[in-house]
Amino acid sequence: MAYWLIKTEPDDWSWAEQVAKGKKGEPWTGVRNAQARNFIREMKKGDLAFFYHTGGEKRVVGVVKVTKEAYQDPTTDDERWLVVDVVAVEDLPKPVTLADIKAEEKLAEMVLVRNSRLSVQPVTAAEWKHVRKMGGLK
Repeated sequence: MAYWLIKTEPDDWSWAEQVAKGKKGEPWTGVRNAQARNFIREMKKGDLAFFYHTGGEKRVVGVVKVTKEAYQDPTTDDERWLVVDVVAVEDLPKPVTLADIKAEEKLAEMVLVRNSRLSVQPVTAAEWKHVRKMGGLK
């Protein structure tokens, strides 16, 4: 299993909206960056991802699971752009802010710290465990 972080502007698609989709989940649409698209292509069914609110919040708020592997983004006819389907798994009891992550020496090499604009990014197992702990999860 691999770990990821996916980012969204909460005014466009929020954690509450993702949770409301229940077990049906939702396609992760709208990615228009080649590097992020390539990461979507690598995502496998069962992989987990942090759900990150951008904008004024800049924080990890939940965890989602990939339920369907990469296919063409239904919001465009351009075959280059892909989506995966994700379903909400759990809330972070204590959302973890970008400032919190940057303050942790153990997370200094996290993609979010080095390339905070990338909308889909890998997370190492050690980073995954550490951010979950910071957010109040085991």
